[in-house]
Amino acid sequence: MRQFDRRSAHGRRATGFAMWDQPFPGPGPGRGHGRGRPGGGRRGRRGDVRAALLALLTEQPMHGYEMIQELDQRTGGIWRPSPGSVYPTLQLLEDEGLIVSEQTDGRKRFTLSDEGRDEATRAAERAPWSEFADPAAVSSAREFRDAAGGIMNALREVGTAGNESQRTQALEVLKETKRKLYAILAGEG
Repeated sequence: MRQFDRRSAHGRRATGFAMWDQPFPGPGPGRGHGRGRPGGGRRGRRGDVRAALLALLTEQPMHGYEMIQELDQRTGGIWRPSPGSVYPTLQLLEDEGLIVSEQTDGRKRFTLSDEGRDEATRAAERAPWSEFADPAAVSSAREFRDAAGGIMNALREVGTAGNESQRTQALEVLKETKRKLYAILAGEG
């Protein structure tokens, strides 16, 4: 079997398990359980991205990519919203009249409008990245992410270098693991 390096359009390895697109569902009010979907990553609440973008814009005008980098930095690498969630949200905020954009050097720079200032100020008071201020939560989230990445790497190796018997065994492990994970969510484990 031929081994290849799949990369997404944004240069990151495409694993089909892009759970780090959205905030880690750690403790705290409003944190949902996993909304994973096979082959397509996770869908988080757009409100998290919306609030984060508005909160960032209370500090200074920014480009979309700058916002992604800033959120990545403020959460210690735990939450890096994808361009596929950031840019549509920016367009929505602009359509709602909460932000305005200005084209400079081929890039859009976003600024709060007068109408958006109140909502942005409220969002900044409860900035979505503040939940990552707890070092224990960040450490736990990193450990979870790293373990998931390690599992995906091992699975990729079995899928590309393993024989039929090894792939069959791996499939059984995956089925059992999925069952156990859902049992944890159901409070059975």
